[in-house]
Amino acid sequence: MSLFDKKSKESEKREARLAKRYAHRGFHSKPEIPENSLPAFRRAIEYGFGSELDVHLIADGSLVIFHDEKLERQTGAKGEIEDYDITNLRKLRLEGTDEQIPTFDEVLDLYENSGLPLVIELKSSRGNYRELAEAVCKRLDRYTGDFVVESFDPRAMVAVRKLRPQFIRGQLVQNFFRKREGLPFWQASLLTFLMMNAWVKPDFIAFRYRDRNSRSLGYSVRKSLKKEGVAAVAWTITKPEDYKDAVKAGIIPIFEQFDPNELDDNDN
Repeated sequence: MSLFDKKSKESEKREARLAKRYAHRGFHSKPEIPENSLPAFRRAIEYGFGSELDVHLIADGSLVIFHDEKLERQTGAKGEIEDYDITNLRKLRLEGTDEQIPTFDEVLDLYENSGLPLVIELKSSRGNYRELAEAVCKRLDRYTGDFVVESFDPRAMVAVRKLRPQFIRGQLVQNFFRKREGLPFWQASLLTFLMMNAWVKPDFIAFRYRDRNSRSLGYSVRKSLKKEGVAAVAWTITKPEDYKDAVKAGIIPIFEQFDPNELDDNDN
């Protein structure tokens, strides 16, 4: 299955094909191989997996790969990643290893000639969605590999749509009523019910798999997939049985904590 089976007019110029599965933040294996680290991406390539990754725009204009806004969980450092420049960020280490936070360039260089695609999540912060979208689009203009972009922030995807309408874009969603994350009610409603899809015009919806049966999110996703004719991607799948169920349902899985190649071998 491909997200390109039902292409929008804006997407027809791009003929990239999506993989049938993606390693979440690279194919990490903790504690030895941290998430969103160069070894995690190398391991994903070795196993033949595309990767999902997270991009931040930091203080000096550099693009770096890291999930959280706050640095503490993965590095032990205080503060937010957007406040650092690349020199000071390079002094930090990931999850007790010797690995540094990689740059966007470094990961793109790894994947460019691999024949494997990327799902690139834009992690906006403090209203920098336009600047982030511009920086990511500009870098991807020089990238010859296959990719799609996505974000929880629909404003970032609207910006990508305006800047590079040929890029395949996805809207990330979860049940923000279950996990509010400090959002006011109106914003939780806006995001959970995908109320900006008319402006984003997503080619795919990427939803939290464990929220799939919740009344609010399930309704929003089903309605969007039916109305927009877009494809479904699910994150983060951590159980082999959920992986099999997702694939059977025609959903592209973003997985971690197991090797789906082993499941394929067992099915043959």
